[in-house]
Amino acid sequence: MSTETIASSTFGVFGTTAVLLVTSGHAVGQARSVADDLLADVDLACNRFRPDSELSRLNAAGGRPMAVSQTLAELLAAALRAARLSAGDVDPTCGSALLALGYDRDFPQVEAAAREAGVAGQATAVGPVPGWRCVHLDRSSRRVRLAGGARLDLGATAKAWAADRCADQIAARFGCGVLVSLGGDVAVAGPPPAGGWRIKVTDDQAAPASAAGQTVSISSGGLATSSTTVRSWQLGPRRVHHIIDPATGRPADSCWRTVSVAAGTCIDANTASTAAIIRGAAAPGWLHGLGLPARLVRHDGSTVTTAGWPGDSDPGAV
Repeated sequence: MSTETIASSTFGVFGTTAVLLVTSGHAVGQARSVADDLLADVDLACNRFRPDSELSRLNAAGGRPMAVSQTLAELLAAALRAARLSAGDVDPTCGSALLALGYDRDFPQVEAAAREAGVAGQATAVGPVPGWRCVHLDRSSRRVRLAGGARLDLGATAKAWAADRCADQIAARFGCGVLVSLGGDVAVAGPPPAGGWRIKVTDDQAAPASAAGQTVSISSGGLATSSTTVRSWQLGPRRVHHIIDPATGRPADSCWRTVSVAAGTCIDANTASTAAIIRGAAAPGWLHGLGLPARLVRHDGSTVTTAGWPGDSDPGAV
């Protein structure tokens, strides 16, 4: 199938840019409606910047059990699975740590507030996060209780979960190939175009085509990139970012500025890329042991690849 048959729709969601591609041009409008409905449901379930979201109400419940929707139950189950598979490196109980850094609103507003505060801005020390085992989810009754003063943030998994769900639903409904990218968290489903879906991997998915990076292709599953350079801001004398090390409650001090991973689903790719930032120098061996193709970029721009990810001079499929 030639690339000329691919139809696209680009729109804003979750404070970032979404891209929807389908291999059936006549279906793009209906596919966009499917995506809009699902993403609105996810936003109402887990946007911690919305006072009317379920997540905001759960965080404010003071440890009391709360009934939640099917959507939030599934999002919480996915976040807890990511925590378990990453041995706690990707932990949903980092809400208080992010609040202490001033990340309490959509990111453009965080940047603006940081500029206004200047050198007077500072973080409040919170220490290690409460830990994902403080989240008690009963799937059968869809009731949740947060222990130990935990506050949740699902930013590490919700976008990737939503990308997977959108791609699967659209492919099943319209029988076409589909790619969904939510801020660089990419999921594909259905029959791909010839040669697969070509994706530019770079520090910032919103960067122009001329930005440094690598173009690779995938035909199934997902690809995710985690970076300390994009959602970062000045807090007093230091630069901080949104990837929290659960062991310290502070932004991860990593040897990697960006990690991209391909996996069977976008949420698995995102879990691995986020955990790799936190694991630092141990990440390549961990990813290789899992058989996950990955590209890790140091602060000086040099790269390390694992498990068959093509070298920068040899772009190809992952």
